[in-house]
Amino acid sequence: MRQIEVRIMGQSYLLGCAEGAEQELLEAVAKVDREMCTIRDGGKLRARERIAVLAALNLAVMLSQKSNAPDEMALTLPLEPATAPEPNAEYEALIHRIDQVLGRDGHLI
Repeated sequence: MRQIEVRIMGQSYLLGCAEGAEQELLEAVAKVDREMCTIRDGGKLRARERIAVLAALNLAVMLSQKSNAPDEMALTLPLEPATAPEPNAEYEALIHRIDQVLGRDGHLI
């Protein structure tokens, strides 16, 4: 097991990684960093925990859509980072729900 230092949204993390899986981990880190920075730069959110929750939800939706797509489409369509959605009732309700959960708990784990 190797340890690799990475940066996500300007914060350093030391992550464990199996031998030979370094490139895959670095690609995953790049996707998470890109998603979190997109959310931070595109909206009014500044709290790292809330940005992380929205990034995780966006990435999970993209992964779900990719796995539900026909195989030939999944191979030809690149996975692009999602942009922050335009404020609407559903988006605001999600933000409110996240605020409630994090407000009580104060941390994700």
